[in-house]
Amino acid sequence: MKGFSNRWTDFPDYILGVTREIWEDRGIATLHHTYTPDIPVRTPSGTVVGNEAVIAATMATLAEFPDRELLGEDVIWSGDPDVGMLSSHRLRCVATHAKDGVYGKATGKVLDYRVLADCHAINDQINDEWMVRDQTSIIKQLGWTAEDYARDLIAREGGPEACAKPLTPDTVIEGPYTGRGNDNEWGQKHADILSRIMGADMAVIPAEYDRACNLEYSGGVSALSHTGADQFWMGLRAAFPSAKFQIEHQIGRDDPLMPPRSAVRWSLWGKHDGWGAFGPPTGAEVFVLGISHAEFGPWGLRREWTLIDDTAIWKQILLKTG
Repeated sequence: MKGFSNRWTDFPDYILGVTREIWEDRGIATLHHTYTPDIPVRTPSGTVVGNEAVIAATMATLAEFPDRELLGEDVIWSGDPDVGMLSSHRLRCVATHAKDGVYGKATGKVLDYRVLADCHAINDQINDEWMVRDQTSIIKQLGWTAEDYARDLIAREGGPEACAKPLTPDTVIEGPYTGRGNDNEWGQKHADILSRIMGADMAVIPAEYDRACNLEYSGGVSALSHTGADQFWMGLRAAFPSAKFQIEHQIGRDDPLMPPRSAVRWSLWGKHDGWGAFGPPTGAEVFVLGISHAEFGPWGLRREWTLIDDTAIWKQILLKTG
């Protein structure tokens, strides 16, 4: 771990350690060092720039969810300390909605949801980030639909003209990391599967997914087998049939005591011009930022985690339709 504090034994230990230090140990001030002053953090809802903005957002989240725990399920990474390392970090979050905040009046409900975050780090600092939080799961557990929450958020932010606009390719801020991951065979296999799905070759699912695969999708959806995968991916692609699909980043890894696994960050950009998971076609220009993790076994892809943000998609549709 050249260039990093000797507190950390390896890169996954660093990612898991600083996450716990910031959130659960209340070391929020460590973000002045852990994140660079000009770091761009991109989410489907937009981009924040700088560690001061990250500190403010962290404090707002902890004020609303004071007991939030971030349980690291996996860190899939590439690179080396000399050029920098990119982690794709999968978190299981548990938190009580104890105070009023961006999610409305406190409900006292205990939430359980996932976050997928890609972070680039070099010389003991994180300087670039992409994150997809399962917003849909959060708001479903609080009693909303993604569409109704997006409509309410637009109103609370001052209406269509004044509200914060979701991320699009036109508003993406370039950061210092320009890598594309690694050339490991499992990352390539995962990218090929997603590319075939987005090319309408849905037969890739029974061909490449284990028949007993376990699947976790946005909205807190747990699904099983080929039918579960087909329903999620068909619903998404059918809503945006002419949108451009792009692999933004891919990592594959073989590690001791772990199955072969991969992390792929991808995007869809185009019109809502089909019937699918987002209702009647509206013609709205929509950008979808997605992150997928997968594990492989002797009979194919055996576990998958994919997050998108349905609330950001609905916000883009509602801003078009009024």
